[in-house]
Amino acid sequence: MTRGRDTQTGSLFSPPESSREETARKDAPLAVRIRPRSIDEILGQEEVLGPGKPLRRAIEADTLRSLILWGPPGSGKTTLAHVIRRMTRAHFEALSAVLSGVKEVRAILEAASIRRRREDRRTIVFIDEIHRFNKAQQDALLSHVESGDIVLIGATTENPSFEVNSALLSRSRVVVLKPLGEAEILAILRSALADAERGLAALAPEVAEEALAFLARNSDGDARTALNVLELSVVTAPGDVEGRRVVDQSAMEQAFARKALLYDRAGEEHFNIISALHKSIRNSDADAGLYWLARMIEGGEDPLYVARRLARFASEDVGLADPQALVLAMAVQQAVHFIGLPEGALALAELVVYLAAAPKSNAVYVAYGAAVDDALKTRAAPVPPWIRNAPTRLMKDLGYAKGYRYAHNEAEGVSQMECLPDTLRDRRYYRPTDRGAEADLAARLEAARLIRKRSSAPHAVKPAGESVV
Repeated sequence: MTRGRDTQTGSLFSPPESSREETARKDAPLAVRIRPRSIDEILGQEEVLGPGKPLRRAIEADTLRSLILWGPPGSGKTTLAHVIRRMTRAHFEALSAVLSGVKEVRAILEAASIRRRREDRRTIVFIDEIHRFNKAQQDALLSHVESGDIVLIGATTENPSFEVNSALLSRSRVVVLKPLGEAEILAILRSALADAERGLAALAPEVAEEALAFLARNSDGDARTALNVLELSVVTAPGDVEGRRVVDQSAMEQAFARKALLYDRAGEEHFNIISALHKSIRNSDADAGLYWLARMIEGGEDPLYVARRLARFASEDVGLADPQALVLAMAVQQAVHFIGLPEGALALAELVVYLAAAPKSNAVYVAYGAAVDDALKTRAAPVPPWIRNAPTRLMKDLGYAKGYRYAHNEAEGVSQMECLPDTLRDRRYYRPTDRGAEADLAARLEAARLIRKRSSAPHAVKPAGESVV
């Protein structure tokens, strides 16, 4: 944070007015040096910053209200905040939620209140990574946002609805910034190569087009990553006899090294990708399932978490259309637990393909949900006497187990006996599909249902010495 002294308020946290036009140090990273200085220089966010858009009009008129900038790394959140810093007449403070403590935040808020009373001047407080502020720190901002002492600009890579207090969120506008496209990344890279004052042109770089295309394609829309790799590839390239620094695709790939996947085991991306995996397999798309599996495993997800979710899928979405799905899922869980990664990833991949190809049925899932609904919402009906257990003489005298028909003694293996309470008589929860093994189950269950309905008069036929349970 740039610090100076505001001569009118005495704050130690107020940058001098000249800091609005300061340029980055020459030894600053390339991504900082060539940061856009106006709205027109910001690429890829036309949906929120294009001509005539409400946010752009508010910035240009200096009538901005509190914002939460939500977007992936390198999409321009900090850049937009600094463009606003250059364009506003308000006092501007920049904080990092990682580095700033409660004491520093309170000092800034107190100075903002004084500035508002003495000068009727607003203070814009930019907080990078605001999702890292705890609830108490976010609550400390609330009254100052509500009173108008500060205009808050928070930047976050995490879903604000999960990470920002609802009270603070309701007083702010959420602006969603999208990852940059390959065309925008290429334009930024070429601009950096051509800029002699802030970019790399003074180093006489000669970067092959295929190298730039590779970098733009593999940067995941993150301009900061792309610029950092470009700078590294140019700075480390040996100069030829003419002083040019030549960078081909091979050199760019070496500078890029291993791609860091955008994945957060505890954040929104975790839930987005497991949802994508589940829904891809449900739609019998093995290729999509394998891709999302790879994104999770290579992003650092716990493989046993994935195994648990796939076991859930086997019973929820495949069910009895292929009873072997759950058997295989448990075998894969054991394999992953036994051999770990990276070899265990192949067992998970095998399961993903099997589940995608398996016939699907959620009939058991729906049936159990309906049974739970009746169990919780209807009267707790007594168990019919003929299917009660009767281990004592008193219970037998009271009619427990009287009328029970032992299915194994029946010619067709099914007795003509109602097993549901009278209040739920004829209720059908499980409605099997005609897919896979469930079609055979459906036929057997329907045949048994018809046998049970031939007579509603229960009577006991029990072999000697057999328990009535």
